Amino acid sequence: MSTIQGSDIKKVIIACDAGMGSSVMVAAQLAKRLKPYKVKVEHTPVNEIPDDAGLVLCQEGLVARARKGASDAVILGFQSFLGDPVFDQVEAAIRDGGSLAD
Repeated sequence: MSTIQGSDIKKVIIACDAGMGSSVMVAAQLAKRLKPYKVKVEHTPVNEIPDDAGLVLCQEGLVARARKGASDAVILGFQSFLGDPVFDQVEAAIRDGGSLAD
């Protein structure tokens, strides 16, 4: 189990199966939400998660694959591209200084 403090989050990776389409949409929406906190949001294919990833968000069905490539990162799965509670949890941790754990 990995944990990250909201104050340590400087970049969020949105990973999807191909790194296009859905991850681009989620990344754009989350980037707008996290802009006031100066947190960068990037999208990538799940098999190409960068080594410096501290927090990775992906569809729940991709969590196991994401863990293979980013074993040190906190990896959170979501079910819905729009309005999933995980996006609120991430913003609240960054805003309020809480922690996130997978």
